[in-house]
Amino acid sequence: MELFDNLALGFGVAFTFQNLVYCFVGCLLGTLIGVLPGIGPVATIAMLLPATYALPPVAALIMLAGIYYGAQYGGSTTAILVNLPGESSSVVTVIDGYQMARKGRAGPALAAAGLGSFFAGCVGTLILAAFAPPLTEVAFKFGPAEYFSLMVLGLIGAVVLASGSLLKAVAMIVLGLLMGLVGTDVNSGVARFSFDIPELTDGIGFVTIAMGVFGYGEIIANLSRPDDEREVFTAKVEGLFPTKEDFKRMFPAVLRGTALGSALGILPGGGALLAAFAAYTVEKKTKLQPGEVPFGQGNIRGVASPESANNAGSQTSFIPLLTLGIPPNAVMALMVGAMTIHNIQPGPQVMTSNPELFWGLIASMWIGNAMLVILNLPLIGIWIKLLTVPYRWLYPSIVLFCAVGVYSTNNNTFDIWMVGAFGLIGYIFHKLGTEPAPLLLGFILGPMMEENLRRALLLSRGDWSVFVTRPLSAGLLAAAALLLIIVLLPAVKNKREEAFVED
Repeated sequence: MELFDNLALGFGVAFTFQNLVYCFVGCLLGTLIGVLPGIGPVATIAMLLPATYALPPVAALIMLAGIYYGAQYGGSTTAILVNLPGESSSVVTVIDGYQMARKGRAGPALAAAGLGSFFAGCVGTLILAAFAPPLTEVAFKFGPAEYFSLMVLGLIGAVVLASGSLLKAVAMIVLGLLMGLVGTDVNSGVARFSFDIPELTDGIGFVTIAMGVFGYGEIIANLSRPDDEREVFTAKVEGLFPTKEDFKRMFPAVLRGTALGSALGILPGGGALLAAFAAYTVEKKTKLQPGEVPFGQGNIRGVASPESANNAGSQTSFIPLLTLGIPPNAVMALMVGAMTIHNIQPGPQVMTSNPELFWGLIASMWIGNAMLVILNLPLIGIWIKLLTVPYRWLYPSIVLFCAVGVYSTNNNTFDIWMVGAFGLIGYIFHKLGTEPAPLLLGFILGPMMEENLRRALLLSRGDWSVFVTRPLSAGLLAAAALLLIIVLLPAVKNKREEAFVED
């Protein structure tokens, strides 16, 4: 009963004119940046962070959340019609979505992505509303040892579910952890790895890395592709509604994708990207029905399942942020930044000290998902027109926006040079076929892990057994070890590598 009272409070907050406007602005911006390749939610939210100073906290967070899950919808449009993932979590959608567009079935592919995303978004929000209060109670039982073990589990989860080589994923996480060490030591106040550069004593800015690796790195990679690779299917988008047969195949795939996305979104290290890859892996392992198109050649399940998973994952990734104060992915780390701007400490106390913010944010997600279906399916023609703009005209404005966004966070030109350097690094990662998401995660969680590790050892007077004698901490470490053993089994390892190969 209490849940309904809380949701009534949330909808009362979300249905104010101001919050509805900001929710719509967030969803529209999200769709727009999802459609435009080369600029994802990380870069956009990073650019808009300074602008949220002037907004009330609830309106600011509703808008930023709208950008995040709106980008999941928009990214699928570009992936299906242009063979370019507009957003990192739409990378998998490219494989089958683009093939469907080539066969003149762009309409059903877009509808499968839109309807799957809507269903998963609603389920994800429901899970968030139902599980957040009990998890908040559990969060109060967490000490430094438990927080450390939880982050270890998150990082191992990120390794297990990252696409491509395991070794590369581990290397990226380690590199992220090392980058997180740059700056001032929390305990002693001594500058570490700053190489006598004053700007580095505060550490490398998160926005700088995110924009460089994802924004600029993606732009350089897109520029290296010839124009003829950007084939836009403008004339062929007709008959939006999937056939009866399509629905029959879509429905179980959407359910599987939603369940998987909801579970992975909760894990630190989860989120939309990993959920989409994992969902595609599951679909590839599910037996093909008679007369079904093989994966990689335009299978509708290969669109519906990852798109449902990335949306469910993006909604449930708010759970660790709002209950434990731990950001499970890069976007959530920026949400922490937005909360800090408004003097709100993310963690279990948010629910009791700011119930309007907590429940208003949850209610706005339902409203946002409904807005997105209206924005995406009937207005598909507008988004297609956007895609016909040549990339050589688009990218200078993206570069400029990113530079302005980075400069405005610290008013420092050093950050712009850093973004340029990380842009080159991002391009090298692209060429080497390594996924930058684990790096970002290692960078976010590294300082928090270090802090909690040292705090736990301080409280236990240097006794390392504290991590295995406390039941919650031991359980989390055991889960991490089990994950690691499973993924290292030869059969699983081969299957995993197989799943990420295009047929």
